[in-house]
Formats: sequence, structure tokens, C-alpha cells
Amino acid sequence: MFELYDMPLFRPPSEAHSLIIQATIGCSHNKCTFCGMYKMKKFRIKSVEEIKKEMEIFKKIYPKTRRIFLADGNALCMETDDLLEILRYARKLFPDLERVSAYATPMDILEKTEEELGKLAHEGLKLIYLGVESGDDQILEEIRKGVDSEKMVEAGRKAIESGMILSVTAITGLGGKDLSYKHAKNTAKALNRMKPQYTAFLTLMIVENTPLHLRLKKGEFRPLNQTEILQELRWVIEDLDYSTVFRANHASNYLPLKANLPEDRDRILKLIDHAMEHPEILRPEYMRAL
Repeated sequence: MFELYDMPLFRPPSEAHSLIIQATIGCSHNKCTFCGMYKMKKFRIKSVEEIKKEMEIFKKIYPKTRRIFLADGNALCMETDDLLEILRYARKLFPDLERVSAYATPMDILEKTEEELGKLAHEGLKLIYLGVESGDDQILEEIRKGVDSEKMVEAGRKAIESGMILSVTAITGLGGKDLSYKHAKNTAKALNRMKPQYTAFLTLMIVENTPLHLRLKKGEFRPLNQTEILQELRWVIEDLDYSTVFRANHASNYLPLKANLPEDRDRILKLIDHAMEHPEILRPEYMRAL
């Protein structure tokens, strides 16, 4: 089975039980300074026929598939007609299919019309994962995300208004010590405007041989310690004012948190305060992972 995949293969934690169909190889953007996920891959889009043949193989192994995740980094960059053909074929092959999901860059969303996105949602592409990373323009420029906060918000709103469920991720610690407060406050501000149904926070882990790692070695980036990470997350949660499923329970996080906001805000703020007073309860460095 694994010869069908160009490894390594990445997926969101919530897609652990989904069938992964590798529609693209790598990431079409692949410039983010903190990310090492696809640096070893040359980007390409598989042909529709290639993807169909792979789905037919998986049909024999997993005939009762209910969820499909389209890998790699941003399958939404494919031509809309090709994606529609793949979605329709997936529904034909897997009668129990409930939803298809994919990563997307903000540019992928902005380059499609609302009509195109609406058609994709109607044909089964129900959930889009968008890496917001930060709502601060200085940080977005430094990490080479490709858009500013205004365009990021526009992309998120466009996906939601087209009928898709939006799950976003941001990264605590991404601005280092110098930009921590700005990062927290401006990220909360952008998310409040976007109002994604799912909001997740990861904690920065600096990957070797990335541009951010080079900045660290030069002394140009000062990473946050555990307490500062928790304080930054606290600043964000204090300001979030929309209804969302909130998660900070990724393997990179020092303090796993699950909540529904705003109703659980006081509870998780108390958990953060307790952890800041008792850092011995936090996940140790050797247990953290991307």
C-alpha cells in the first residue's frame, strides 16, 4: 500500500482515521521559514487518471471509507474541474463517504471564485484546513506566508461563505520574545474577524535547516520559554470573542487544552494559570513532536 505514497506523508491530527489520497506532491508555496515538511519534495500535481487509479486500489482495501483527506500540502491548488471530477468519483467509489477535506494556502482560496468553492463544497469538499500562523503583518512577512493579515482574513471568510467548514491553525511562539504580545493580540483580532468553526494552536518547534533555524543560530530570533508560551496563549484566549471548537492539544503543545469557546474560557484560563504556577505538570521537551 505504501508505495502509493511519496513519503513523508503529513495530515492534520483530526484526520487520523481518514483515507489519505495524495493528490499533489509537496506544497506549491513551500516558502514558509519555519516549515520543513515538504522541503525534500519537488512539487507536482498528479493527473486525474492517476488519482482515480489509486482510489480504485484503496477501494479494495477500505471499501467502507467515510472520510478522505486529500494530501499533500495544498490540494486546493488543483484546477477546480479536476477537483470536481475527483470528488464525484470518490462518491461513486465510496458510497459511505461523508466528507472530503484538504489543506489550503490562503492564495489557493483567493484564486478561486466563490462559485467554484461552492461547487467543491457541494460535491463533498466539506472541510478546509488553513494555516493562519499569525495575524500580525510583520510576522507574516518575516515567515514568508505570502499574504498579509487582511488577505488571510479575506481567504478564511471566503471559504466559510462558500459553504465550507474552516479549521485554522496558529502557532504560539512564532514571533519570539520581541513580537510575542503583538503576535497574540493581532492573531486574536484576525481570528475574531474570520470566525472559523475550528481553531487550533500549535507551539513553535524550530526545525533544523529551515530559515528560522538559521536566524536562531545567528541570534536574530529569541524563542519563548514555557511560561512565556503559556502567557502568549492566554493573551489570545482572553481576546477571542466568537463561537468555536478550540484545540491546543497537538503534540507540540506544553499544556494540552480542549474547549468550546466562549463558554469554556474561564476554565481554560484557570488551567493556564495553574500550569504557569506549576510548570512541572507541563509536557517535557523530549515528548513534544510535530
